Amino acid sequence: MNAEFFTISLLNGVSYGLLLFMLSSGLTLIFSMMGVLNFAHTSFYMLGAYFAYTLSGLVGFWPALVLSPLAIGVLGALFERYSLRRVHKFGHVPELLVTFGLSYLILELVQLVWGRSTVPYGLPEQLQGPLFTIYGTQFPKSRSFIMLVALLMLVSVWLLLTRTRIGLVIQAALKHPEMVQALGHNVPRVFMLVFGGGCALAGLAGVIGGNTYITEPAMAGSVGSIIFVVVVVGGMGSLAGAFLASLIIGLVQTFAVAIDYSLATALQGMGIGVSPETFGWPVLKLTLSQVAPILPYLFLVLILIFRPRGLLGTRED
Repeated sequence: MNAEFFTISLLNGVSYGLLLFMLSSGLTLIFSMMGVLNFAHTSFYMLGAYFAYTLSGLVGFWPALVLSPLAIGVLGALFERYSLRRVHKFGHVPELLVTFGLSYLILELVQLVWGRSTVPYGLPEQLQGPLFTIYGTQFPKSRSFIMLVALLMLVSVWLLLTRTRIGLVIQAALKHPEMVQALGHNVPRVFMLVFGGGCALAGLAGVIGGNTYITEPAMAGSVGSIIFVVVVVGGMGSLAGAFLASLIIGLVQTFAVAIDYSLATALQGMGIGVSPETFGWPVLKLTLSQVAPILPYLFLVLILIFRPRGLLGTRED
């Protein structure tokens, strides 16, 4: 593994991990506040990309970067107010079902409005081309922009939750909603704003992820399961845990895709004389790039076995 391969894979892994964090952070906030696992969260991510695609053609990319997450946040808040809140009293299963149904509704609406194929949502001129060249390999501005926005979002959310009156009310409503209500704060409104804010973060990820990767109806499903892996591995409700888990999973998947060694070759490199023909195990022929998609789920299984509360999660017994 030379320095060029390691450096470029590291940068790509960090940028992908930070995009995962932008998605998982909103889901983590919603769960920590309301105890709701929002199955439609990645659908709001998809809507963010499609809204930005349409708005970019009307007002340009940079206004769309602000307007699209705001529109997604408003839609999320309205959904919580007029749908999710009505089933909250019936328990977690109805909440899961209504968000699950919403994800299919959004998918069908997207296909009706924008079609079933990929839309030409491209990068703005300012984000095209390389930002710098290292070891002869160019690193694109778009991935650097993802890293910058994700870090700014992390700092902003942390400051909001720990340094403002709104953040104090949100944290208090998490553990003592009756006391916060008695002090005159509207707890249902706080929940609505948190749900809308979490959806807005997903929309922001869609705005910058849609033109960096691809914008199509399948984009929600492609990241849906991996986001829940990030949230569980990091620790349910832990924003810092989601950040750590996102980076780990992003790096693991990126390096696994880039390394084209079979398991037999890796074992032989460690001095273990094995081959698929000797043992008759076809699995030894598989390369790391072929098994890369299942590595996060294997990691999830190990976490659930050895540390069920997640990397940085806390569990009250």
